[in-house]
Amino acid sequence: MSDVPLNNIALLIDADNASHAGIDPVLTVLAELGQVNIRRAYGNWAKPALAKWNQITHRYGLQPIQQFDLTKGKNATDMAMTIDAIDLLYRGKVDGFGIMSSDSDFTPLVTRLRQDGLVVYGFGSAKAPEAFKTACTRYIDVDQLIRTEAAEEQEQVTPVETTIDQELIDLLGAAWKAAKRDEDGFASLQEVGQIAGNRSSFDVRNHGFKRLGDLMKAAEGHFRLERRENGRLYVKRVR
Repeated sequence: MSDVPLNNIALLIDADNASHAGIDPVLTVLAELGQVNIRRAYGNWAKPALAKWNQITHRYGLQPIQQFDLTKGKNATDMAMTIDAIDLLYRGKVDGFGIMSSDSDFTPLVTRLRQDGLVVYGFGSAKAPEAFKTACTRYIDVDQLIRTEAAEEQEQVTPVETTIDQELIDLLGAAWKAAKRDEDGFASLQEVGQIAGNRSSFDVRNHGFKRLGDLMKAAEGHFRLERRENGRLYVKRVR
């Protein structure tokens, strides 16, 4: 058993702007950061629209936080989540956050959390504002995450709705160029992934893949992969 303590991760859910269907894959992704000990879902639980969230709070250990709509057409969820996040930040007991929402109002909060060196994963829709996506350490399209997980359960070999466009090729190509390369032009795939992630909210799961190596293989003609004796993957741009 490892003596290294697990990171303490907080998941804050804007239930008014998040799908309940994504909670299981979201928790799976956050497990790569540490143990999700704080799980809070915010919303006006008297609303019929939140009934499905109501049904899963106990199953997933979510703490429902009631927020009444103080003004017609507005809700206090954003402010409550922000206050709680800053409170957790200053207590110093949280190592990272998951923010489940597509609301751009959380952009300043995410920026502030990252300034203190915390990892912040955003989970929402593909149509979320770009400012919110890029503010996050990683921003993950929950709908794509659900589709990819469903495909794996059906034992499909090829990921569904994969998206490899020129913008993605250029991002990965720039990361490869910035990475340390050997005399044959190969760079560590892990380093390329880290550089791409630092330059944007890039995450392979948004493109229908679970691993960067799978994405690179699918981009055949642009990159060449090579597994070496140490078991690690190296990549070279060929076009």
